[in-house]
Amino acid sequence: MTMPTQGPGPGPGYQPDGGAPHTAAEVKGSSLGELMRQVTGDLSTLMRQEVELAKAEIRQEGKKAGKAAGLFGGAGFGGYMVALFLSLALWAGLSNVMDAGWAGLIVAIIWAAIAAVLYSMAKKNAERVRGLKQTNDSVQRIPDALKPHPEGVTR
Repeated sequence: MTMPTQGPGPGPGYQPDGGAPHTAAEVKGSSLGELMRQVTGDLSTLMRQEVELAKAEIRQEGKKAGKAAGLFGGAGFGGYMVALFLSLALWAGLSNVMDAGWAGLIVAIIWAAIAAVLYSMAKKNAERVRGLKQTNDSVQRIPDALKPHPEGVTR
């Protein structure tokens, strides 16, 4: 025994563009199975589009985040080398006029202030990375699209 199949040809609820029926007469002429197929197809398309949007945003924002990370790394390494040699030179210079312990403490306080300024600058740069704003906005609108509308089909 063979199961009857329904082809893509004209029939109740058939749309040449593959979309869902738009008028009450078109919906009433469609079977429940056809309507469910159209809804699941539309949801599948919507999800694929949202995933593509998220991928595009991640690539775009990833470049900004990568640049910020590179700047953090470069600043950290350069700061370490400068701090090392300037600290030794300053400590040695201050040791000529005061006790070596006090000289070391003064150098440490200076580097604490510099570290605070660098952290503040890095934080401002990192805040420029927006995240997935467009995708989040679009996904939040999906439930509204699925809600019944007053101009929709009534029984």
